[in-house]
Amino acid sequence: MTESKPLRVGMVGYAFMGAAHSHAWRTAPRFFDLPLVPELAAVAGRDPERVAAAAAKLGWGSTETDWRRLIERDDIDLIDICTPGNTHAEIAIAALEAGKHVLCEKPLANSVAEAERMTAAADSAAARGVLSMCGFSYRRTPALALAKRLVDSGALGEIRHVRAQYLQDWLTDENAPLTWRLDQSKSGSGSLGDIGAHIIDAAQWVTGQNIVGLSALLETFVKERPIAGDFVGLGGYGGADAPRGPVTVDDAAAFTARLDGGAVGVFEATRFALGRKNAMRLEVNGTKGSLAFDFEDMNSLWVYDAAQEPNAGFRRIQVTEPEHPYTGHWWPVGHGLGYEHAFTHQVVDLVEAIAAGKQPTPSFADALTVQRVLEAVEASAADESRWTKVSGSAGVSGSARASVSTRVGGA
Repeated sequence: MTESKPLRVGMVGYAFMGAAHSHAWRTAPRFFDLPLVPELAAVAGRDPERVAAAAAKLGWGSTETDWRRLIERDDIDLIDICTPGNTHAEIAIAALEAGKHVLCEKPLANSVAEAERMTAAADSAAARGVLSMCGFSYRRTPALALAKRLVDSGALGEIRHVRAQYLQDWLTDENAPLTWRLDQSKSGSGSLGDIGAHIIDAAQWVTGQNIVGLSALLETFVKERPIAGDFVGLGGYGGADAPRGPVTVDDAAAFTARLDGGAVGVFEATRFALGRKNAMRLEVNGTKGSLAFDFEDMNSLWVYDAAQEPNAGFRRIQVTEPEHPYTGHWWPVGHGLGYEHAFTHQVVDLVEAIAAGKQPTPSFADALTVQRVLEAVEASAADESRWTKVSGSAGVSGSARASVSTRVGGA
């Protein structure tokens, strides 16, 4: 038996996403037979002591304090980008031009212009056999992947409605500190890009339809917060007396949409839904049936078959069978998976694509379609929720076409 070659990974960033990605790179070859074996070669971060501690804890072989040195190294095959959105374009383009494969966290960039440059760089690199992928990890949740499989099979018939929500509550306390996620210059947007991007991608991927027009609103409920690092007490909260700075992103986003296959959609993203910790939800209604998914019950998919009326109702599929996506590589039937497994599946799919010389998905071009929707949401919200065409889309069908605005604005 031929021993698999290594895929030497260099990761930029080591916080929340860095930890999730590190776990995935370590775990994937232990449960899946991979054509290339990931090697955690090096991690980069600006603070020498903190990046060294992260490397020791997360299993990385060496460290760098400048991502440029990581890209220059001959012992790195792939750059994994786990940094705030304002850094994605520079790092990804430099890595691709240097001949390194790239995995980049979502959203792809902080603007359509950046995402377009990244996509152009990815297309150019692909012609040389250098591949890239954007990390919309929820695609790799087995139940959501099964939903995609059912829609593709025609089980739901013609898709009529898409209903997507991502509900969290971690910002409801007005004294939660002002982190980089609340700074538009670093994050690009708030709930819209942070979690709204996930449901936009999931809806488009599962249905096979792209959003072409929308009407949106954005809201910031808490305009100022304690500056992170000042007067921070237990739990990282600054308290009412701490110096405060402006919140420059949205706390909540909502929009209605038309998709290019004729479906209509309703989307909502918020970090102010008390009691909802990570409720990433998708419901799809078709002419033959419906399906519903909620990540807070991530091992379940609810499916309705209209042919089984009048006593059908929704039935629960426990997505842990060997024939379901990904699950046969893990535990016995009925033993559910968790949040971290989606990142492992992401690594598996990426490694297999690189070994086969095939474009992994979602590509940067796929992620660009999401970026264009984010741009249209911001443009619509800034223009009194005016119906706004998504840039780059082919248009919308039916009576809606006449009412679609040509204004798309900028992110």
